[in-house]
Amino acid sequence: MYVKVRTMDGKNEAIIMISKLTVVEDLKREIEKELHIEIDMQRLFFRGKQLENGYKLYDYNINLNDVIQLMIKIKVDSIQNKATSSDDNNAKREKESSENKEEGLIEAESLYYKVGDAIDCLDQIHGAWFEAIIQKIFQKGEEIVYNVLWEFDDKAFPFNVPETCIRPRARHLIPFDELSVGQKIMINYNVDEPKEVGLWYDFTISKAEKKKRLQELTGILHMGRDHQLEIEKVNPKGEIYAIEAFKLLTERTAEDERFMISNGKRRRVAATCTTCMDNPRKKCRECGCKVCAGKQDEHTLLLCDECNYAYHLKCLNPPLATIPDEDYWYCPECKNDENEIVKAGDKLKESKKKPSTQDNKEPRKDWGKGMACVGRTRICSLVPSNHRGPVPGIEVGMCWIFRVQASEVGVHRPHIAGIHGRETDCAYSIVLSGGYEDDIDNGDEFLYTGSGGRDLSGNKRTAGQSSDQTLTRMNKALAINCNAKLNEKVGATAANWRGGIPVRVVRNFKLGKYSKYAPQEGNRYDGIYKVVKYYPDTGKSGFRVWRYVLRRDDPSPAPWTKEGKARIASLDLKPIYPDGYLEVMKKSNTSAKKRPALHDEEDTMVLKRNKSPPKKKLKREKYDLEDELKNFIENDKLNAKLWAECTTALPDGKTAFLQYISER
Repeated sequence: MYVKVRTMDGKNEAIIMISKLTVVEDLKREIEKELHIEIDMQRLFFRGKQLENGYKLYDYNINLNDVIQLMIKIKVDSIQNKATSSDDNNAKREKESSENKEEGLIEAESLYYKVGDAIDCLDQIHGAWFEAIIQKIFQKGEEIVYNVLWEFDDKAFPFNVPETCIRPRARHLIPFDELSVGQKIMINYNVDEPKEVGLWYDFTISKAEKKKRLQELTGILHMGRDHQLEIEKVNPKGEIYAIEAFKLLTERTAEDERFMISNGKRRRVAATCTTCMDNPRKKCRECGCKVCAGKQDEHTLLLCDECNYAYHLKCLNPPLATIPDEDYWYCPECKNDENEIVKAGDKLKESKKKPSTQDNKEPRKDWGKGMACVGRTRICSLVPSNHRGPVPGIEVGMCWIFRVQASEVGVHRPHIAGIHGRETDCAYSIVLSGGYEDDIDNGDEFLYTGSGGRDLSGNKRTAGQSSDQTLTRMNKALAINCNAKLNEKVGATAANWRGGIPVRVVRNFKLGKYSKYAPQEGNRYDGIYKVVKYYPDTGKSGFRVWRYVLRRDDPSPAPWTKEGKARIASLDLKPIYPDGYLEVMKKSNTSAKKRPALHDEEDTMVLKRNKSPPKKKLKREKYDLEDELKNFIENDKLNAKLWAECTTALPDGKTAFLQYISER
């Protein structure tokens, strides 16, 4: 198989052909060859776990085309030589640095404001205006700096802002009829949910429209000093404030002085908790304790670092007396088994399902770098595993290079077994690969040999017939598909073979040694077949085998016929490769296609001589919707616009149409 190794910054990436049983040290050597990074400077991570020496990729469940992150260590020899000072000296430097930052601030007086004034201050994070109180006034060079405190935030600390970020507290409401184009006002707006209460922003009016029951503004929303947002429709919800102009202290009137003192009222803003709307007397499990819903004793509320819910120490089971010393705390619902967590620098825990790989004296046989044992990278969820008949979206003639791909799309789910089914239900699909000497393939009808009767011990894929087959397990499942009563002794023949349970049939390129109906490469879906009859017989090996006669019963033309080939060309069905496979083959300078199933080099030369000139590209077949689908689409009024867009892809064929639908 192959994996991708990518640096943390994403600038460098390497594709490496490797086996699942490769140890981490060998992987690092391959990375050194590809990316020229020393082994000692590599730190590898996969799904949050660090890959440790002495373990195999199989231990970390690394599969085909997975991405392993590479962190490059930094040489810190020169830095360590410089860092020789003691902790006391470091603390002294930090203190001196802090004092140096404040050296330029000198207490001063302002021409426009004084300590205790109620102002509006611009929040740099949200870009909105909030109520604040001036605590101190400083001068830094030629500029005036104000030390302010948010008025309605009990947990806030004072901070310094320049004079451009404060202004007198807004106090005058403007009627909608008195608004004019070009006027700058302050309104309440919720950027994420325009119909809900939000924060207070400056707004420049470009259009004011008043209807019978609705008032709408159009203009530019100012989020901070630099960011602007064009808004088409704003409902000001009846509250529009005028932006107050600053005055000299000497020009203030008695009324101005009265307004510069806070009245203790807060402007309406979006609630932090939408469940209780920040009501301190209302119990709420969103902003209070997750167990008792209470908000009392805030100093004993403990936040979970995963779900962010709060818990009273006394409400936990078992209750806690003090706040834990750990940097991270997780509630009982989020906490994982500590034995399964691999912390930074720790080694991977040994699996409970198998003995320790380090304790094995005899090395296990490597699976190699091929695709046979890579495992599925995804599972078909479109239909259940016991689905009978065609799989939606899979066309007759589709071809996958590897068996595991056919398993991923749900056509034939087993990786190796030739029959997929259940003994208590039926068979759902089979693969023809020429593995049994008694098989006879005539295209629309073929003679299929059941499974079993072979000694596959020692992890062997194939072996000669060594015992009799029995009508059990997969053999029995395939027999149930026949439209006849099950007979475990002499078999049965269907009176109406078309009434049997459908079986999906896939032909493998290895069948080409015995059949002209096999694909040149990969695994091709050939449609639906029905079991005509089944019976026991003596095979060429001399042992008893169960034989099945299957006949094609699919509306689509067979892929080997002239009509089938034309349909494959019109649908533009090409061999499907795994993600990243062609890139890997191109890099390794090897052929990305499997070799045709020919007998010898002479056959290959004949094929090249008889190769016909390239044909003119066929026009794609237009897909005509079935009447039932047309009715469904016409009745789906809610998605009428989307269906109208999707139907524009009908001239490109069924495959393009289905792809268009899935994207939308």
